[in-house]
Amino acid sequence: MHKVMTRAAHPPPTAPPATDPVRTGPRSTPRNRSRPPGRRDARRPTTDRPPGADAAQPRPTDLFADRLLAVLTGRRPIHSMLRHTAGPAYDELARLAEHGALRETGAAPVIRDVGYCVPRPGAVEAFARIATGERLSAMAFRLERSPDRRWRCTAVDLGPR
Repeated sequence: MHKVMTRAAHPPPTAPPATDPVRTGPRSTPRNRSRPPGRRDARRPTTDRPPGADAAQPRPTDLFADRLLAVLTGRRPIHSMLRHTAGPAYDELARLAEHGALRETGAAPVIRDVGYCVPRPGAVEAFARIATGERLSAMAFRLERSPDRRWRCTAVDLGPR
């Protein structure tokens, strides 16, 4: 089993390459005619991504940690996690959110770091350290890949409060 820390290891964003990847070789006509050269529009997919651009995409563990924290702090409704959870995890999440497990007066809870391990292919067990002012707490969750290739949370737990 291999344990990985994700938040602290994110590389800084890289600048686009110095050469224009849309124009290559002796031809000077762009391969991608859906937009003018050099335009970066998030609404249209790009085919000219710099090498390593996929590394900047957030991991499922980071996304789920952010979503779970938003639900547990009351910034997001519980039903927003309905399609992202499976089995009794939704019931446990609803119970934790109802009791206001991470609702604090004062400083808002933030995720300090996220780590995970892969016990078997298609399953990830993750934890997040949550800082509320000077106080630290822990959140653990399990993600499993469903037959439709989506990650779903199958278990969630908070450290002792």
